[in-house]
Formats: sequence, C-alpha cells, structure tokens
Amino acid sequence: MDIVLQNAYCRLTVGEDCLVKSLVLLETGEEFAVPGEEIPLFSTVQDRPFNNEIKLAHPNKRTVYPGNRLRREGDRLIAGFETAPYEARIRIREAERYLAFELEEIVVHPSDYAWLCMTPPPVREFRLLQIPVKQGEAFGEWLNVAWYERAAVGVLAVSPHARIDSERRKNCRILTADAVRGIRLKGCGAALIAAPKEELLDAIGDLERDFALPEGAAGRRDPDRFTDNTYFTSDIHPGNVDEHLRYIRQCGFRKMQIYYTAIFREEDVYALEGNYDYRPEYPNGREDLVKLLAKIKAAGVTPGLHFLHTHIGLRSRYVTPVTDHRLNLTEAYTLSAPLGSEDGEIRVEENPENAERHPKRRILRFGGELISYEGIRDVRPFAFTGCKRGALGTRITGHPAGERGGILDISEFSGVSAYIDQNSDLQDEIAAKLADVYDAGFEFIYFDGSEGVNAPYEYHVPNAQYRVYKRLGSAPLFTEGAAKAHFSWHFLTRGNAFDIFPPDLFKSAIDRYPAEEAPRMRRDLTCVDFGWWSMALPGTPSGDHVFQRDLYREPRDGVCGTQADHYEYGVSHAAAWDCPATIQFNLDVIRRHPRIDDILETLRRWQDFRTKKLLTEEDKEKLRVPGAEVTLLIDVNGDYELADVARLETGDDGIRAFAFSRRGREYAVCWHVCKEGVLRIPGGLPGAETAKEIACVWEKAEPDGAGFLEIPVGGKRYLRIDGTREDLVAAFRTAEFREG
Repeated sequence: MDIVLQNAYCRLTVGEDCLVKSLVLLETGEEFAVPGEEIPLFSTVQDRPFNNEIKLAHPNKRTVYPGNRLRREGDRLIAGFETAPYEARIRIREAERYLAFELEEIVVHPSDYAWLCMTPPPVREFRLLQIPVKQGEAFGEWLNVAWYERAAVGVLAVSPHARIDSERRKNCRILTADAVRGIRLKGCGAALIAAPKEELLDAIGDLERDFALPEGAAGRRDPDRFTDNTYFTSDIHPGNVDEHLRYIRQCGFRKMQIYYTAIFREEDVYALEGNYDYRPEYPNGREDLVKLLAKIKAAGVTPGLHFLHTHIGLRSRYVTPVTDHRLNLTEAYTLSAPLGSEDGEIRVEENPENAERHPKRRILRFGGELISYEGIRDVRPFAFTGCKRGALGTRITGHPAGERGGILDISEFSGVSAYIDQNSDLQDEIAAKLADVYDAGFEFIYFDGSEGVNAPYEYHVPNAQYRVYKRLGSAPLFTEGAAKAHFSWHFLTRGNAFDIFPPDLFKSAIDRYPAEEAPRMRRDLTCVDFGWWSMALPGTPSGDHVFQRDLYREPRDGVCGTQADHYEYGVSHAAAWDCPATIQFNLDVIRRHPRIDDILETLRRWQDFRTKKLLTEEDKEKLRVPGAEVTLLIDVNGDYELADVARLETGDDGIRAFAFSRRGREYAVCWHVCKEGVLRIPGGLPGAETAKEIACVWEKAEPDGAGFLEIPVGGKRYLRIDGTREDLVAAFRTAEFREG
C-alpha cells in the first residue's frame, strides 16, 4: 500500500518500495514529481561493508544503499535498504505548510554486529530526503527551491546540520537533504515545501517559527530596511564623527557600516585580529563606542558592524608567544624523530607532497610552537627542509617523536591571519567578543571572511556565522556576508558585496559581477549588494587588481579617478534590480577629491529617487541591459527626470562628457576630472546655452572672435544646443580645455 503524506498545500505519495511516486499541489492538481527516475525517498552511505558476508561478496568502497522498503507506524516512517541489514526510523511532521523529516534512529538487529568490536551503525551519511521534481522555470540554488509558473518546490534544512543540495538531470532535478556523521546523524532534519508561488514565504515562516530559526522569511517581506545604499568607513572615531555625518548627510545615505579597524587596534590589515583592543581614540573603551553610536543614531543614521569572525591575526595573542591549539591545520603530520631546538630538517611519517608552497603560508605548528619551512622531501624519509624554529615569535620547545601537528591554515587573503578550527570552541569565544561590541548599539552586521573555515564548507560557513548571530543581544535589521551556504539564508538578508573595482574597470565589472548575479539571487528572494566601491583620486593609477584586465573591454581611464558617472552607473544598475550598494568613504580622499560635491550630489539624488519609489518598472527593464547609462536630472520645478546618456569622445582626456536628448533638443553634461578652466568648442553649432544645472537659468553661449564657444568648466556643466546629435558629437571631438 502506498504511503501518503499530506498538508494544506501538497500530497506526497511514496510506494512500499520507498520510491517517490507523486508530489501534487492540491490547489491546482499539478504533478511535480518525476517517478520514472525511480528515486527512493531515503538511502544510506557506508565507507565500506562491515558485515562479514557482505564484505566478502561486494567491493570494499564507499557505497550507497538505496531504500527498497517502507512502512508507516504512526508519525514515523521505517525504511529498509538494499544489502544493508539495518532499518532507519524517521520521524515525520505533517505541518500545515510543510512536511518535515528527522532521522530518529538507525535500527540495528542485535546479531548484525554482535561479534564486531565497533559501535553501530556504520552509516557515514543518511539521505533524509530526495525528491525528483520536473524542471522548473528557474531554480534558486541558495534556498534550494525550484520555481514554476504557479508554484514553488524546495527542500530546506531545519537546523545548520543538514547538507542541502540538488542534482540536475536530463528530465528532472533531484532535491536532496543529507545527515552526515561528524556533523549530526541522529536528530538531523529537513523539510519539503510545495506551495503556491506567492505563499512560499508563508511556508518558510512557519518552518522558521516551529524550529526556532532566524526569521529570514519575515525579513524579506520588508525590503526597505535592507535595500538602502550604505556608507562604509574604516576610520570613524569620536574625533571625526561630525565630519563623517556631514558627508553622509550630503550623499543622503541612512546606513553606515563601520569596519572593526575603526574601533580596535590593528596592524598590517588583519594581523591583530582576535585581540579586539580599543584604539587610543576610545580612551574609555566600550563606553566611548556607546556614545559614538548614539550620536550617529541621533543624526538619523543606522550603524552596522563589519568584522572578520573566522580570522585570527598572526601577531595576536592567540598566535604568539604560544600558539593556540584551536587554530585550524590544513594537513596533519606525525614527527618520526624528536625535535630539539635546532633549525634544519623535520622528519615526518606522512608524505608532505600536498604541503603548502606559498612563501606566506609555509608554517608548521607542533604544540604551541610555529616552525617555518622552505621545502619538502617527498620520498622516504619524508621531511620538511630549511626549517626555522620559533616562527612569528613563538617559544621554541622540544617535541618528541610521535607528536602530531600540521600546517597552520593561514588565510589566502594577504597571509597575515589564520583560520579558526570550527570543531573547537574558539569560534564561540570570538563570537562572545563580537557580540559585546555589537550590543554597544549597532543594528546590522557584515560577516566578512566567511569563507575562512575548514571543510565541510556547506556546514561550517553558515554555522560559523550562526555561532556569532545567536550571541547577539538583539536580532539585526539585516545581515550580509562574504560567503553563503544554504542555512545562512535564514539570517543573511542581503547577498554578498562585491569587492573593489578600480575606475577603468568599474562599469564593465558592474555588468560582469553584481548585475550578472542579481537575477540569480532573485530566485532566492534576496538582493545583491553591488558594492564595496572605493573612491580613487584623479591622477592616481588604479594599478594591478585581483580582477584580470583582459576580461574587460572598457578603455583604460584609471587616471581620471572615481567620477560621478562611475557611481551613477553603479547605483542606477543596482536600483534596476532593487539592490543596494556599499561605498567606501575615506576622509583623506573625500577632502582631496576635486569633484566630491558632484559625486555626493549624484548619490543623494539616487537615494532620494529610490526612497520615493520613482523608478518605474519600465526604467528598471531598460537599466538591466549591460552598458545602459542614464543620468538623473532635476528640472525647474524640482522634479526628477531620468535621461539616457551616451559618452562623448572629447579632445582632452581630462574632460568627461555625455550627450542626452530632452524635449526635442540635444544636451551635454560635461566636467573636468580635477581642474577648473574653460572648454573651447569649435564654431559650427547653430546655437548653444549653458547652465550649472538643468534647473538653473540658461545663459547664451556666444562664440569668441576666433569662432569658439567658451564654456566655463570645473564641476558639472550643462550645454543645450540648437543643432543635432551629430553637431554635438563633432563639436566635442575637437574641443579644447584651457586651465585657469
């Protein structure tokens, strides 16, 4: 007899042979399962057979044992498996909007392993759930939900422990959830949701409440709280907070993200990470921070905290003079000979062929001592060569043969910090420190460095974040992170911010990265942060960058520095996808940037324009096209106008100019990237006028005795002509700039 599980939304039918037969949405009667694939609801994985007869009859290898029989006993399903002699007892919950499954027990017959000196069961993994569903219109890879015209079907975790994934096949997609030994086997759970598309968040909300999870569904119903652009600073303190507040008011932002280095002493990027000693600008420590945050909030700005929760600095007290045993090791080695205090060679039992080769990461840890090495010997006797004892100022001690150690897991980003062993309690210790800082008055969080964990990443990435999140005194308005995995959907309400794009790559990078990800993240009901953007001074070469220059086609114009059109391109394309951007504001750069007023005014306009919800769906569709450029104007009535613009080739590299049409006439907006002077445009234009703003009084631009129009140019200047676009293009191509 078939086994039927049903709630208010759907009906799941599974055969006595454990094969999924049907998944129907009750509202429409639509079938979503693909039974022809013969996918069992449950299965188990062993590293090898253990029962003697099975071990002799079958290969000794990692083996999947599919479920082949199933029965129901009250609120439990009892599954049996091919070849493997045990059964699994799975507790089920037929809630109103979801179906939940929890591995309660692997039931082993007393005689199965009675004569083996081991603790059964030998299960490495248990597949809690696998559902073959038909291909949908789209798939949200983070949330693990398939989207259809009128429905959504997903398999979600109910705790950090389940491994959630999917497998795409020719005729279907298999949604899966696994319980894994070493993370959690017994007691691990997952849920199936098949719901009308518009009610998916309701179902997830029920799941989150019932399992005491962060309220990711509720957060996504209120996008206004996390789609604001964000002012990022790493140098705010009580002595300069007023200046920062002046600039944030000028750009109209309402969120301020504060990097931890603005609060705590730091060296060489991350080298003191973990100490969290207050900077001298905070002589009273946390008390001064509380006052600073109160002042920021009194100005109508919401402060957020940005930290690297999985990093420990290599010059911190966790590393030197005695290295904490709770730092992660990437490779484990056993000393085959004792170590005295001399440098030289360290012999080990294991082949070091996979040892780290990068010069900044060649560090071994034995006990509390760090030892650097230059090379390896990968034939017996295996050894590390060119070793120097007491690396990074650690104490040199003796180490007996047989002592276990390994390679310190040093961050690949700058090589000045190491990663925490997530199987230790050090992450909780760091989480307590960070929570104490957050509770001083912060209201949102950025989890930077989230990729810095040990495997399995699908578990440790979100769980490391969650270990911090659970210690916070109050739930953040929103959170964001540098990396994500399935469970973090419940508390990461904004997607990852992209890294710094220098001016000469900026627009192409916006198209290639955040604008490419934005439509995919919409399938996960989440927006993408289009930032962090840095601000470069004119005349400063952008230099090398992590992004390959040959991937881009935009001409090199890095010496122009960051200009208003760069940020206008970024914030407009972010707005097209209902996404925010985070911009780094450095006081030294702001004070020295000659076009800062234009830049801040551009940001203010777009912030106000979005807050008033004036960007139409038609505008958004237009701006979702890579390369589409617009500018936001203010007319004589104080109302916003959105105009399409096209870059004009100019006779001077210091002049940036863009053409647009308005009410049947041709216009240009132009400025010099860093100087004040006069733009001399050759004669031939039928007539022209100039103004500092579209809303200003227009002044007639008369040609001089040589037939040139002279337009005062420094910051933005608008030009209105009586001719055609061709006249405008030709005029700017040969225009000259004279300083002064």
